[in-house]
Amino acid sequence: MANFRGHVTTSGVLGVGYGVGATMLGGFTPMQGALAGCLTAVGGMLPDLDLENSTPSRELFALTAAVAPLVLMPRLVLWGGGYEGAMFLAVVIYLVVRYLGATIVGKLTVHRGMFHSIPALFIVAELVFLGYRSDQASTRFLMAGAVAVGFLSHLILDEIFSVQFTGIRFKLAKSAGSALKFMGSNVLANLFSYAMLCALTYGVLIEGGWMRSPVVDEGRGLFQQVQRAAESLRR
Repeated sequence: MANFRGHVTTSGVLGVGYGVGATMLGGFTPMQGALAGCLTAVGGMLPDLDLENSTPSRELFALTAAVAPLVLMPRLVLWGGGYEGAMFLAVVIYLVVRYLGATIVGKLTVHRGMFHSIPALFIVAELVFLGYRSDQASTRFLMAGAVAVGFLSHLILDEIFSVQFTGIRFKLAKSAGSALKFMGSNVLANLFSYAMLCALTYGVLIEGGWMRSPVVDEGRGLFQQVQRAAESLRR
């Protein structure tokens, strides 16, 4: 298994390449490229959130709690009705992720469980896509892809280090196959992961404009009826 420093180094180098590539080849602004690079580095550490009561886990939750409000800041300004409300919500999100989130994850997960899986990769990427506010879908995909690249680098590195060379032959460690997987041994964890993945995928399809929401359409129709009724009363 690769150590924490190895994951940080790998995802950091990938982040530099991802950010530079996004700016030079993708036509994104330097700030967007820099942010995407940082998210790649963070994504490379996320699978180790399931390391209960460890120094890397505590550092990761502190980092995630700090980064999450920054990614959500444009939405927090809208939800909070201004910068004061946004700052209040940012503090609340930090405390919830840093302490409540760490406690819940520590109680409900095991290391190399569904946090180390392909579904988890898509879940975190879709969370970033839905949380990051931008009028350009390409920018949201850039940020989601950044986290996905970092996350995937962690899984691949774990699988690489599960292959041991004894000097005569290659030997697979017990952890082999536990990172790049689609299902774990816990049925409830599998069901919860795929239920969350389906819900988030539906949200991404709605947000991206590839699918129409019956609830939104019905609400829009009701609003238009009320608007027409109000106009008729004015006449």
